[in-house]
Amino acid sequence: MTTIGFVRHGVTQWNKEGRAQGNSDIPLDEEGLRQAQLLAERLEIGEWDVVYSSDLLRAKQTAEILNAKLETQLNLDSRLRERSGGLTEGTTEEERVQRWGFNWRELDMQFESHESMISRGGSFMDEISEKHMNQNVLVVSHGAFIKTLLKALCPNSNMDESLKNTSLTSLIKCGNGWDCDVYNWTEHLMKSKSLKM
Repeated sequence: MTTIGFVRHGVTQWNKEGRAQGNSDIPLDEEGLRQAQLLAERLEIGEWDVVYSSDLLRAKQTAEILNAKLETQLNLDSRLRERSGGLTEGTTEEERVQRWGFNWRELDMQFESHESMISRGGSFMDEISEKHMNQNVLVVSHGAFIKTLLKALCPNSNMDESLKNTSLTSLIKCGNGWDCDVYNWTEHLMKSKSLKM
């Protein structure tokens, strides 16, 4: 049985400020580093055979903390990057309204297309499914990218809730498709009352 676990990276200062990150290379803040450490403490050595991560710093830092516990191979893959936010990257909603008006969503902001995200995500999943058949693969990526890919892989699942930072979602290979086993799991964050849920 093949299992793929998706982890959204830890929180960043831009997350807290409501800034669009996209492909901007933003590091985890102190809370984000702690979130990753709390998740690492809950992962079992031997349960995960390999770790893949987006090459953007916030995901890479999260993956490195997890992999230090798992002691397995860490692979960086640019196909796991967040959706490009085009002209909006680095801006808050308020700044976007000031710059482009209330109808900014109707303008060409040079976002990466939905089709492009599905294409690179599907390519990654096809390759991983074949390369790591009957293994457990941990994938560290980004909220919008993971959610878009999950909806494509499991179209009949109810996955409307936004993914929390360092949440774990796992899929199990079933025949020619995937079933969602766990969605948006964050029990590890309950250990620290200082972390905002």
